[in-house]
Amino acid sequence: MKKSEGPLSAARMRRRFFQSEEKMALDHSCQVQRHALSERGLDLYETPAVATEALLRVENHPRRICEPAAGRGAIVNVLRAAGHEVLASDIADYGDPTHFPGRDFLAEAKLPERCGCILTNPPYRIVEQFVAHALELCPLVVMLLRLAFFEAGSGKQQKHQLRRHVLDGIPPARIHVFRRRLPMMHRDQWDGRKSNSGMAFSWWVWDRNYAGPIVIDRISWEQGS
Repeated sequence: MKKSEGPLSAARMRRRFFQSEEKMALDHSCQVQRHALSERGLDLYETPAVATEALLRVENHPRRICEPAAGRGAIVNVLRAAGHEVLASDIADYGDPTHFPGRDFLAEAKLPERCGCILTNPPYRIVEQFVAHALELCPLVVMLLRLAFFEAGSGKQQKHQLRRHVLDGIPPARIHVFRRRLPMMHRDQWDGRKSNSGMAFSWWVWDRNYAGPIVIDRISWEQGS
């Protein structure tokens, strides 16, 4: 009969406590647990460059692109390096002189001139509004979203109605799912420990010129994978 280990020693209890605290800190640096609005601020979680690079390997985009939630330029910089002209804006001012700060995307009445695509990683707390409004402005919309965005939409709240609208009323043409979890998208100015992402993300493409079933494929953010 196996002998009982008895009560935990003080050292083991301290070790378990610090392991739990460390995991909680990692969870709160990303979106594994929902932060309070006071913590999340403007929901700026910078997109890893490898995610945008992977998108460019599987999608052709117009030369002139609108990025309405540009943050500090994580997506913008990759697109510009690939030769695209990007009109970058954000509701906040992050100090980049090539961006247009103080622009509330949900209040925009039309797309900037000659822009053929809206491409962004939208703020999670208003993601349904962001996607729906983008589709009102432009026939080609590309968003980095959680794979779980495909779920829900059965409630009576406005966000559920909007999700039904952008999934069933105007379904996406393509969903590019990452084979491996992306590097962690940490909250802006997070200075804690870095880790890999705890959730699945994918690139969603709405194309009003597409008339077939939704195409779901798998892509890699690692070169050569």
